[in-house]
Amino acid sequence: MTFDERFNWVFGIVTTCSYGIYLAVVLCRADGGPLHEVAYAAPLLWSIGGTVGVSIFGQILLAIIWSKDCGKRDLRDREIHRYGEYVGQSFVVMGGAAAMFMSMAKIDHFWIANAVCFVVSALIAATTKIITYRRGFPLCSSQLE
Repeated sequence: MTFDERFNWVFGIVTTCSYGIYLAVVLCRADGGPLHEVAYAAPLLWSIGGTVGVSIFGQILLAIIWSKDCGKRDLRDREIHRYGEYVGQSFVVMGGAAAMFMSMAKIDHFWIANAVCFVVSALIAATTKIITYRRGFPLCSSQLE
C-alpha cells in the first residue's frame, strides 16, 4: 500500500467521523424541532476545521510511521490523485448549482449551506482513489478498440 493510499484511508475515515459528529450536534440541538432553526454555522465550521487539522495530523503520523515511503510518488500516484480529485470536484459543482437554485428559490440558509456537498465530494474523491489503487483505472470505450 502506497503512502497516498494510506492517507486516503485516513482522510476518508476522519471525514466520515467528523460529519457524523456534525450531524449528531445539529440533531441534538434541533431536539425534534425544525432543522433550519438550529445554530449550525459553528458546528459546520468546527467540523471542517477539525477534519483539516486531524487529517494533517494523520498525514504527519503516517510520515513518521512509514518514513521510507513518504514523498515517493510516481506517475501512477499522481494520475490516481488527479482522477480522484476530478471525480470529487464534480460533486462540489453539482452542490454549488443546487445551492444557487436553492438561493433563487429563497430556501433557508441551513439547507443551502448543507447542499454544497463538501463532505460528499471529499468522501467520493477518497473512495475513488482507493478503488483506483485497488482495481486500476476504468477503461473507456476508445481503449477497448
